[in-house]
Amino acid sequence: MGSTALLSHPQLSCILRRSPLSQRYSAPRSTKVSLWKIEISPKSRKPLQRCLALDEDGREQQQQTGGTGAALEERPVNSLQEETEENFQQEDSQNSLYSFLYPSKDLLPDDKEMSIFDHLEELRQRIFISVLAVGAAILGCFAFSKDLIVLLEAPVSSQGVRFLQLSPGEFFFTTIKVSGYCGLLLGSPIILYEIIAFVLPGLTRDERRFLGPIVLGSSVLFYTGIAFSYAVLAPAALNFFVTYAEGAVESLWSIDQYFEFVLILMFSTGLSFQVPVIQLLLGQVGLVSGDQMLSIWRYVVVGAVVAAAVLTPSTDPLTQMLLAGPLLGLYLGGAWMVKLIGR
Repeated sequence: MGSTALLSHPQLSCILRRSPLSQRYSAPRSTKVSLWKIEISPKSRKPLQRCLALDEDGREQQQQTGGTGAALEERPVNSLQEETEENFQQEDSQNSLYSFLYPSKDLLPDDKEMSIFDHLEELRQRIFISVLAVGAAILGCFAFSKDLIVLLEAPVSSQGVRFLQLSPGEFFFTTIKVSGYCGLLLGSPIILYEIIAFVLPGLTRDERRFLGPIVLGSSVLFYTGIAFSYAVLAPAALNFFVTYAEGAVESLWSIDQYFEFVLILMFSTGLSFQVPVIQLLLGQVGLVSGDQMLSIWRYVVVGAVVAAAVLTPSTDPLTQMLLAGPLLGLYLGGAWMVKLIGR
C-alpha cells in the first residue's frame, strides 16, 4: 500500500480505536486494515477518541455509494503515521492534564460543596494538629538528646575525632537543633496523614487507588535515604576528611558544625530519594512518558552529578559520586516503572 487517504467522517467502519488515556490498540483478526485517521467526535473539553484503522470493505462500500467519505488528500503511509502519532501524543498530554485538574463530578465519591471559609477552617485545624504532634515529638527527643548526640557521633567515633564547644551554650543549642530535626522526622507521619485527609475528598476513585502506593513508596524511600546517608555517605565523607588531615593537624571539630553537616546530609539524601515518586506523578498526569524519560538519560547523568554537588554540604568528590550513583539508579528505575504501567 503506497499511500492512504486521510478521511474525516464519523459513520465509517472504524475497527481500530485508541483511547487518549491508553497506549493499547485493538482490531479484529483476519480483517483487511488500512491506516486512516478519522475524527470520531468534535473537539470539546472531553477526551476524544481517534480511529487509526478502517475496514477495507467498509471503505470500498462507502466510496461506491458516493458518500462523504471521499479522500481529502493522499499521503505516504510513513508520513501519515508520524504525523498522527505526534498529534495523538500532544492531544493525549493535554487531555490527561485537563482530566487530572478538572475531574468529572461522577468520579468524586465524596464530592460536597464547601465554602472557602470552611476549607480555611479545616486547614487551620489540621495545621494545628500537625504542629502539636511535631512539638510533642521535639520535646520527647529533647529528653533523650544526649543519647541522640552519641548516636550521631558514631560515624567518626573510631577515628579519634574530638568535639569541642567553642562558645557558651553551643552544646545546648546543638541539642535543640538535633531534637528539632528528630522531632520533625518522628512527626512526619502525622503531617502526612493530615495532608492526605485534607486533599482526599477532592480525589477521584482512580487517584485514591494510586495514592496508597505513592505515599507508602515515598515514605520508604525517604527513610531509606536517611539510613543510606547515615550508614554510607556520612562515614565515607567524614573518614575522607580525617584521613586527609592525618599527620598534619589534629581533628578537633566544632560540635555545632559537625551536626549541621550530618543532619543536612541526611535530610537532603532522604529528599533526593523521592525522584521515582515525582516521575510516577508526572506519568500519572500524562505530562511525560516512560520512553521520554529514558531517551534523555545522558542529560540525567550530568544532572545527577550536579544535584549531588548541590545537595551534599561537603565538596569532596567521593561523597558526590556516592550520592550521584543512587540518584541515577533511582531515576532509571522510576522511568522503567512508568513505562511498565503504560504511561
